[in-house]
Amino acid sequence: MDTRIFERFSEFIKSELGIKMPASKKTLLEARLQKRLRELCLSTHEEYCEYLFSPQGMEDELVNLVDVVTTNTTDFFREPKHFELLAAKVLPDLFARRGPGRKVNVWSAGCSSGEEPYTLSMVLCEYARHNPGFLFSILATDISTQVLRHAVKAIYPETKIGPIPQEFRKNYLLRSKDRARNLVRIGPEARNHVRFRRLNFMEEFSFDGQLDVIFCRNVVIYFDRATQERLFMRFCRKLAVGGYLFIGHSESLAGMNLPLEPVAPTVYKRI
Repeated sequence: MDTRIFERFSEFIKSELGIKMPASKKTLLEARLQKRLRELCLSTHEEYCEYLFSPQGMEDELVNLVDVVTTNTTDFFREPKHFELLAAKVLPDLFARRGPGRKVNVWSAGCSSGEEPYTLSMVLCEYARHNPGFLFSILATDISTQVLRHAVKAIYPETKIGPIPQEFRKNYLLRSKDRARNLVRIGPEARNHVRFRRLNFMEEFSFDGQLDVIFCRNVVIYFDRATQERLFMRFCRKLAVGGYLFIGHSESLAGMNLPLEPVAPTVYKRI
């Protein structure tokens, strides 16, 4: 890939998606674009660049570029202490302050293939079982249409369910009738609380209402520091006073001027 072509991709990816694409990522981008070149019957990255930035490319190909440059690594109950804190402290606090019948609104921001929002739903369903009147809904968003299609199906290989507690498997998972396929599906009790939408963090948050809990974990590490702070401030504007923000353990809010107070490592409360 010609350096000039790479720089054009890099500038566009940074401005449109917020994702850093330094020169050290040139070889990675070249490799990831090879599949798109083959599928489009294009010979060079320059031809792909010309197509992408054409009116038709912007309409038809941009979603595929997003899938190429985004990283989608996730698991059920990833960073499990977050879910322990959610069940033991956050939900009781919200329920005590909101009272029965007032819905708790949760956002899984950067939900990838769905493991995080379905984990949240299982935890909240379990809390609701023991606390009549507790109501909740979960919004799950990602910029990649490819992973969202997978998330909506809610079907996963059995090899993925190891971190899910046995009791949760019993209550919230369905096994395939064809056991040879080794697949499970999230059951309707947990699945029906989650709605999925495509969202680019660089665009306006096109949904109404205040949120009680935001999970945005291992997402902003791909943004520069200034972009991270702007994004977290926008999260704070959507987070109700007394609501909670969970970030990834590889991320930090140190030095950022945000209306948040620490509750636990990588967990913050809106003030």
